[in-house]
Amino acid sequence: MANAEIITIGTEILLGELIDTNARTIARCLRDISVDIYRKTSVGDNEARIAQAIQQALERSDIIITTGGLGPTIDDPTREAVARAVGAKTEFRPELWEQIQARFRRFNRLPTENNKRQAYVPQGALAIENPVGTAPAFIVEVGHRSIISLPGVPREMEFLLENQVVPYLRQRYKLQGLIKARILHTAGAGESQIDDLISDLELLSNPTVGLAAHSGQVDIRITAKAESEEQADRMIAEVEETVRQRLGHWVYGSDQETLEEIALQALEEKGWSLAVVISSMTGELVKRLSEVQGPFLGAEVLTETPDPQELLAATRRYRERSGADVGLGITIHAGSEKQDIHLALVTPEGDRQFHRPYGGPPKYAARWAVNNGLDLIRKIDVYLREGEK
Repeated sequence: MANAEIITIGTEILLGELIDTNARTIARCLRDISVDIYRKTSVGDNEARIAQAIQQALERSDIIITTGGLGPTIDDPTREAVARAVGAKTEFRPELWEQIQARFRRFNRLPTENNKRQAYVPQGALAIENPVGTAPAFIVEVGHRSIISLPGVPREMEFLLENQVVPYLRQRYKLQGLIKARILHTAGAGESQIDDLISDLELLSNPTVGLAAHSGQVDIRITAKAESEEQADRMIAEVEETVRQRLGHWVYGSDQETLEEIALQALEEKGWSLAVVISSMTGELVKRLSEVQGPFLGAEVLTETPDPQELLAATRRYRERSGADVGLGITIHAGSEKQDIHLALVTPEGDRQFHRPYGGPPKYAARWAVNNGLDLIRKIDVYLREGEK
């Protein structure tokens, strides 16, 4: 099986001025055609350092995909860097220059002289016309290895990746099968608790199982390599069933399902509506609930931080004013070493109060509190029937 690494090029990426979305897109695309991703590197707009990164990649990977640095300006050095990495010069391709000029003509514009730089590629490279932009891409073959240089503009990169690069890779490396992944979402348990219950599954070679911790949520990724999608689905399903059996109500959904969607579905099943009261936190909870179709009636933001009893009273009052069936109150009490999260739940079947200490980074306390509140709504029947779980 072929393996690959990705090199994203741009000083703005290193400075944090630009979020690198290209690497994620490429990684998912390669995963889907059964190519293993071993590394991802980001390099600034420096010819020598880009060339060094490519040379190092050639020592360990079959496929090297670069993005960025193919523009017309001096600080777009990818063409020269790739040529330098393989010990070649760049050469002018008249057909590429004609393609660039033709694209400008379609917009009733004339290319400037520096656009001509984009018609240069490393000697012997396979040029890739770019019908959705002005920067041609190219492929340099070094033995059985391939260096594929794509534009940094996401729309252009995605088009060329799908329409040119994937067919090339399938043919050159005789790629068969695919890699498919499924993400299970959990709430109410920490990463160490999850790991303690499924650590043996994390040692599997195919499918593989991995954990990713977020504030108030842990994701479990199950990835299978197979000859067909049907086979991959069967392999994933077997492991998923085991995970769900072991983790029980901690698993709330999969893939694109969100905690807020599942929480509101739990209320819809009971015919209940929701109103929330928040204090000392961002508007993330309101934003997330507002973006989901469901029985969410509104929110009240308290200007002062209430104690637990005041929060419960405020939640009762707002629930009554809004006409909601359920009221959820959340507040954060900041301490020197930890944050204290207090939650109030007011329902037609009784009220509950909860205290959740949080010792993580303060800037993530609000996200952690929101996920705990949504998880409380998701399992509202359990809490009303059995109390804290």
